[in-house]
Amino acid sequence: MAAITSIMRAHQILLAEVDAVVKPYGLTFARYEALVLLTFSKAGELPMSKIGERLMVHPTSVTNTVDRLVRSGLVTKRPNPNDGRGTLASITEEGRAVCDAATRDLMAVDFGLGAYDDEECEEIFALLRPLRIAARDFEGGAGFEGAGEDRPE
Repeated sequence: MAAITSIMRAHQILLAEVDAVVKPYGLTFARYEALVLLTFSKAGELPMSKIGERLMVHPTSVTNTVDRLVRSGLVTKRPNPNDGRGTLASITEEGRAVCDAATRDLMAVDFGLGAYDDEECEEIFALLRPLRIAARDFEGGAGFEGAGEDRPE
């Protein structure tokens, strides 16, 4: 109980800190994550279903997140030419600029992890890695796997 309570409380604290940093850009962390995922994709676009899979969120949440990014001019949507029922989300140049600026601001505050040094961050990553692998959050690799960039598109 102590471990899960600590993890959940740390999540709340970090989310509040990160959301405060990205809020001036009209973003939440969920919207920021979607932008980062799109910037990491080869063509700057992904099927909505792939976004949900990689961020491990429900299709309705993906639709809400992407629709808000579309209204902000940070993302566009179009029918997927490879899937008659699917939709592609594409990052705009403005979306890239906002993502870059938000990333710089988040890096300036160490993504909320400033209380830890690099070695401690690596330990945190290592401790959480088996849980994430079991949940199929990522496969192998040693870098930033939150967006699933090491999985084939």
